[in-house]
Amino acid sequence: MPQDYFRALRDVALAINASLDPKDVLHKISEHTAQTMNCKACTIRLLDSTGHFLLPSAAYGLSATYMRKGPVEVAKSGLDGEVLKGKLIHLRDACSDGRFQYPESAKAEGLVSVLSAPLMVNGKAIGILRVYSSEERDFTPDECDFMLGVANISAIAIENARMHEATRLNYELLTSYNYQVF
Repeated sequence: MPQDYFRALRDVALAINASLDPKDVLHKISEHTAQTMNCKACTIRLLDSTGHFLLPSAAYGLSATYMRKGPVEVAKSGLDGEVLKGKLIHLRDACSDGRFQYPESAKAEGLVSVLSAPLMVNGKAIGILRVYSSEERDFTPDECDFMLGVANISAIAIENARMHEATRLNYELLTSYNYQVF
């Protein structure tokens, strides 16, 4: 039975709009994405301020051990470097593909195929959305389109949350000054 990707995309958009807590929103995105695509797991990793590391921001379906496998360094991960250039990348067998940074950890976790999409804002990558399957598989064009759609609305939501937080902090800073009129 084919998935109703439009309905699933709507559900992701509703999840994004249902909370002001970025961690909650990112977790819901990862959960909805994995379930819709019938995948074992999903992660969202965001670039740190240096652009050298991808930091775990949300995960669904992965063990704590896998999430603590080590830092994801862009320079050491050919896969992530390609995705951050704006490409949707599919690895049929991540464990045997030299572009995947932690193949042993993936094998121990039971991860086989991965599909990774860039989180892009104004032509600039801010992170990666990735799904993992427990069996070797090809992703359909509809699944790829769905993944890119989720990545696009997620990137916008993340950027909006960042701007909201910056505005809130600026407001608090401005209102904390005690202005005196002479």
